[in-house]
Amino acid sequence: MISFVDEEQGAGVDLVEETTTMFSDSGLLSKAKNFEFRAEQQQMAVEVAEALKRSRHLIVEAGTGVGKSLAYLIPAILHAANQNKKAVISTHTINLQEQLTEKDLPMLKQILPVEFSFTMLKGRGNYLCTRRLQRARQQAANLLSSSEMEELKRITDWAKETTDGSLSDFDITPDPKVWDLVCSERGLCSTKLCGHNSDFSKIGQTCFYQRARSRILSADVLVLNHSLFFSLLGDDGREDDAPNEDEGVLFNNDFVILDEAHNVGHVASKHMGMSVSSGQVRFNLQRLWNPKTGKGLLGLLRSGKATRMVEDAEAAMEQFFGELEVACDELSEQQAKSRTYGANKNTSWKELRVRRAELIDDSLTLPLQRVREALVQLRDETDDADTGQELAEFNRRVGELREGVLLFLSQASQEHVYWVEKSGKANTTLSLNAAPIDVAVHLRRRLFRCSSPVILTSATLALSDVHSEKTGQSKPARGGNPLDYFAGLIGAEAVRAVQVGSPFDYEQQMKLFIAGKMPDPREPEFRDAVAKQIRHFVNLSDGGAFVLFTNFRLMRELAEELEGFFRERGIECLVQGAGVPRSTMLERFKADERSVLFGTDSFWQGVDVPGDALRNVIITRLPFMVPDHPLVEAQIEAIEARNGNAFMEFSLPVAVLKFRQGVGRLIRTRSDNGMVVVLDNRVLTKRYGQIFLKSLPSCPTEVV
Repeated sequence: MISFVDEEQGAGVDLVEETTTMFSDSGLLSKAKNFEFRAEQQQMAVEVAEALKRSRHLIVEAGTGVGKSLAYLIPAILHAANQNKKAVISTHTINLQEQLTEKDLPMLKQILPVEFSFTMLKGRGNYLCTRRLQRARQQAANLLSSSEMEELKRITDWAKETTDGSLSDFDITPDPKVWDLVCSERGLCSTKLCGHNSDFSKIGQTCFYQRARSRILSADVLVLNHSLFFSLLGDDGREDDAPNEDEGVLFNNDFVILDEAHNVGHVASKHMGMSVSSGQVRFNLQRLWNPKTGKGLLGLLRSGKATRMVEDAEAAMEQFFGELEVACDELSEQQAKSRTYGANKNTSWKELRVRRAELIDDSLTLPLQRVREALVQLRDETDDADTGQELAEFNRRVGELREGVLLFLSQASQEHVYWVEKSGKANTTLSLNAAPIDVAVHLRRRLFRCSSPVILTSATLALSDVHSEKTGQSKPARGGNPLDYFAGLIGAEAVRAVQVGSPFDYEQQMKLFIAGKMPDPREPEFRDAVAKQIRHFVNLSDGGAFVLFTNFRLMRELAEELEGFFRERGIECLVQGAGVPRSTMLERFKADERSVLFGTDSFWQGVDVPGDALRNVIITRLPFMVPDHPLVEAQIEAIEARNGNAFMEFSLPVAVLKFRQGVGRLIRTRSDNGMVVVLDNRVLTKRYGQIFLKSLPSCPTEVV
């Protein structure tokens, strides 16, 4: 086994030297099938190796085609295996997770000169707890309806066949109410209760989560998604007997690589906040006792007092959220009238910001506290250890929901934004939400002050011409690092930040067309002009096009209008949101090289279509974010409050990065060729338009 040590130790094979050699045109990788030497890939790998060796944070933008995953995986694996550390690899999309775990890591196990193990990290609620399944079957008559008992039987049969024991192994996802009874749950599924040395294991049973946990703790490389990563980070990232904060990020002696890092700020904001919904409260109370069915944990204990407390709490919950909706309707109407431009504006709302404490009377937290007190009393009275643990877990859950309601109503933190959101069928579920306005403060403290190295990478992080936050003056690339904006956004100031170019020859592979004479996107004429241009450029490429929209309604209207055009030419037009799953749409698009795909937000990034299937990317409008979400609105207000320029510091950078992502869908390999079409001529008519154009690789450009 190769040995790597720090410079100070002065012995062993140096990680940086070994990485440099491995990625050279005559190194170990050169013997692998399909390997081609890329100087950019070697450069990135060496940067990662340097950061790991010196325990330093790193931001690295690596252009499309660099081969980022191998450039960070190889030094990470060598470092992890030889320094007894754990590499935590986080991605935003499931596509990249699958690429890492099903392709890249298995391949590297075959060729690298070190032994290492890897596994996927999922939230514990994804796994079946065999002990809880056994207990649910024993109590099913008192807990479940007849249809739910059938679902429990289906899960039981599945449990006999599955080797993975997680939700992803189901053909049809189980009923959440039944799955919640049998999945791993903090406090109810632990090493002591379900692990390899537990009494449960001595009778020949092993919990699927505890098996997974053993793999997680022993693995050298863990792969997970950003949502789970920041949920764990916001919860201090501790699982069972996990270490103290200064010993790692999520695990003892770990280091972290965040791929697709352009999504980090958005995901961190969402998952480091708080959310309590009417559905959550109802679900947990009815698991204790559902008076309509006469089922629930409390039915087993025959406690009339406790069931009354739960019934009272559920009635209080219905009243509380009903009053909340009325108050929000009134608040929405007041806000609409207060806008000088929108006195007659539609007052319907989906997300509504709440700026004042005690929006409605607190009629909920006291009934929830009484439920908790009843649960504590029952726990003290029961002789059954398992029942006692279940009561304690419900006490914790109800306590968290109660604390969330208190936090929202008090609005105690000035650093958070608060809003109410509608979701679910017919928007009947209401949730209370709070999130940090400036996630950089939290990430700086929780992530970048950690001694473990954190490496962030993506193909799109740099901005060459944005306003300096401190001076408000234009800051070109040569006057500062183009990665400064991203670093500041996530609280990673004073972190090494480097750019690695793309090996693709965009001058030969890509041509940019700009529609020179178009109405302003805010004008009614824009719609018809876009339809005309789509016809023209789809004809020009004979299909094989992504048409990217920022507005779902416009996309559906144009899809309907152009239906005859596509039918006449024998071109299938796939439209997002028309009932076909996103993954199925992509597969059909790849299989038919003349097809056209109309997509919104999720097709601007994380989609890989190499080859002739995609030879035309049409961007209908510059992807400026509409500031209608309370969190976005609060972030803009925070910039304006310090006399900053919200457009230059927030709206424009976010749009430019998404624009780069959309353009990046086109060229995925050295042999790809095609066109990018921009139908929003503000790139020509507005001063900021040059920032969009300069963000793209140099290539032939034609204004039509």
